[in-house]
Amino acid sequence: MLSLNYSAIFLLLVGAITLCHASNGDRTQFFHNCRQNCERTNCSADGLEIQEQAVNFYKQSIFDQIFQWSCADECQYGCMWRTVAAFAERAWPIPQFYGKWPFLRMLGMQEPASVIFSMLNFIMHFRMLRKFRREVRPDSPCYMLAHIFGVTCLNGWIWSSIFHTRDFPLTELLDYAFAYSIVLCTFYCMVMRMLHRYSLFLRGVITLAIVSYYINYFAYLSVGKFNYSFNMKVNIATGVLSALGWFIWCHRVRTRRPYFRRILRFYILFALAMSLELLDFPPICWILDAHALWHFATVPLVSLYYNFMIEDCRTLRKEKVLSGGYSSYFNKDI
Repeated sequence: MLSLNYSAIFLLLVGAITLCHASNGDRTQFFHNCRQNCERTNCSADGLEIQEQAVNFYKQSIFDQIFQWSCADECQYGCMWRTVAAFAERAWPIPQFYGKWPFLRMLGMQEPASVIFSMLNFIMHFRMLRKFRREVRPDSPCYMLAHIFGVTCLNGWIWSSIFHTRDFPLTELLDYAFAYSIVLCTFYCMVMRMLHRYSLFLRGVITLAIVSYYINYFAYLSVGKFNYSFNMKVNIATGVLSALGWFIWCHRVRTRRPYFRRILRFYILFALAMSLELLDFPPICWILDAHALWHFATVPLVSLYYNFMIEDCRTLRKEKVLSGGYSSYFNKDI
């Protein structure tokens, strides 16, 4: 139950705040006062936060302690739900807090569905990379390219799991930075696949340029305030370039490489899955939101990409063997 004091403050101030277009829950005076009073009452008497009080007062589980839910974090979490309840009592739209919907914490995880689906993506990449290594010989063209892609994706999904478990500035930075590394890696793989018959020097120069670009972009994200809209535009632009390159390749080889349909199908389905991010609705049962669904939708698409790489590498090796080596192999089309 809300206290009379909180209700009075809420009724007097939330209307004015709404008129100022500050509809997010964390901007309401109700939430602000609730959090201040909670921290002052439960966290410390002298202004210093004491972690032991969070354990004792909030009856934290071992998972909450492992993931470092402090007393102030517990106050923020509790006040978030009090604010949600106040909005619901007045039939107002469910508010967001610090740019996020309210999620039900499970086993210490802030966004349990996104964590689980990120881990599923990691497992799928790990299994498909092992399948690639079983079915493709190490001397096949583009063999190492698949490993670069696989390792990059494994690293990205690890940090996605960590970020959705606990949202700190550092975990947020690493999640966004390594998520972009996956997008950039797909572009890199596309370029290297088109140029795999060209000189090692040319491929080395392009690799160095892309790595240097990524290092600079990582440094840009690390300095100053994080620009979400710019980062999204960069991701979309890189993804579109990658898809465009593969679409051109598919058109050129459509009569000679029937397995082109796999990479074409992958990008079409990936674009449809990404459209889930355009949806924005409160989490179902306070757990499943549009972002979690986007992570879930990418799980079955992983096999499409790896199966394409397996078939492509095996085909390129057969062509290499039949041509008697690279001397005539270089003269073939892509």
